[in-house]
Amino acid sequence: MKKTYTREDVIAEVQDKDVEFIRLQFTDMFGQLKNLAITSSQLERALDNRFSFDGYAVNGFENGERSDMYLYPDYSTLEIFPWRPQQGKVARLICDVYTADGKPYEADPRYILKRAIGHAAELGYSFQVGPECEFFLFHTDENGLPTTLTHEQAGYLDLSPLDLGENARRDMVLTLEDMGFVIEASHHEKAPAQHEIDFQYDEALATADNIMTFKMSVKSIAKRHGLHATFMPKPKYNENGSGMHINMSLFHDGKNIFADEKDKMGLSREAYYFIGGLMKHMKGITALTNPLVNSYKRLVPGYEAPVYIAWSTTNRSPLIQISAGRGEATKVELRSPDSAANPYLALAVCLEAGLDGIQNKIMPPKSEDCNLFDISLEECHKKGIEVLPGTLYEAVQEMEKDPLIKKVLGEDLFTKYVDAKHAEWDESKRQITQWELDQYLFRF
Repeated sequence: MKKTYTREDVIAEVQDKDVEFIRLQFTDMFGQLKNLAITSSQLERALDNRFSFDGYAVNGFENGERSDMYLYPDYSTLEIFPWRPQQGKVARLICDVYTADGKPYEADPRYILKRAIGHAAELGYSFQVGPECEFFLFHTDENGLPTTLTHEQAGYLDLSPLDLGENARRDMVLTLEDMGFVIEASHHEKAPAQHEIDFQYDEALATADNIMTFKMSVKSIAKRHGLHATFMPKPKYNENGSGMHINMSLFHDGKNIFADEKDKMGLSREAYYFIGGLMKHMKGITALTNPLVNSYKRLVPGYEAPVYIAWSTTNRSPLIQISAGRGEATKVELRSPDSAANPYLALAVCLEAGLDGIQNKIMPPKSEDCNLFDISLEECHKKGIEVLPGTLYEAVQEMEKDPLIKKVLGEDLFTKYVDAKHAEWDESKRQITQWELDQYLFRF
């Protein structure tokens, strides 16, 4: 859960723990972590919000005459990295981005999530989220550069000696616990060299911050073990890809409002409406939850990733699954996102889609309790089940059709994101892949 630090607490912690460097962190439009490093002698200046950067040089931020952006540290995010030297330690503060006139920058992804959380609060809700983050651990080459090579052949829930990444994963878990994470489970996933670490749900902003911290920590610990950790959605042909399932609940006055013991499925009206809102906006959301050209090579039949826009309380094949727990443990699990997503933007659009469902009483279609992995596209069409976008290009087109997404992101970031993803798609179309060379170079 979030810590409560005052300005004086931050200064005292840095002094008492012999912290020498502080990283002022924020994310760009694509969810890439950015960093301005200062020494501890400059901490009070940072806490006075006096450090700036050039927004023109950051994806999705301002340009031209308004390019000066200021970093406002969130005291609750102070963290001392346990993997850094014991002398001259390194800490970080996650920052909100402000304009030169002292206003929150409206295209800052963290601010966009805060705005969505504020909307939920106006309706009396708090948004609780728990992610399931999958990743691969690959070898590096003689120059320390990442490869997609692994010596292991472990599968789902296997352990050492089949799981050659077990020691690295254990080190990751212990390090994350040192940083205040509550780790619920960790295990080897289905594909060779694929792993999952699940941490406890939290309020949405803290969860988004934690996802960014988690990814940075996993990569840092993997490097110490001579490995490269990647959250790329589909790094290997003919293997399962990596997802980031998102488990969501809404609370009101400390109670989970998705639960209703009188309902045959244990779900409240709000839960049904939330699912209905997610399903209504799912095609438009997908360019944010699955933001890469590569993301859509994971979202294909045959690899346990969802393809069909459906929901169920009994099996894991549809897009949305209602977790087995009921009562206060009732959660709506969205199974399509991957960890390449900007967590602030992904959670913001999921929350607002669900709230749209509640406000407009959007009932979902009936649950699909058969195994959709075994059903053909033609059969799903007959059932009236829609399909997720098949490419980044299709996803961006759907995003452009959905006015809710533009409203959540704001016109400025929406336009920049759409333009950037169209450019990414156009660049990918011009590439010559190894598959093309293997298929055509000799034959034609």
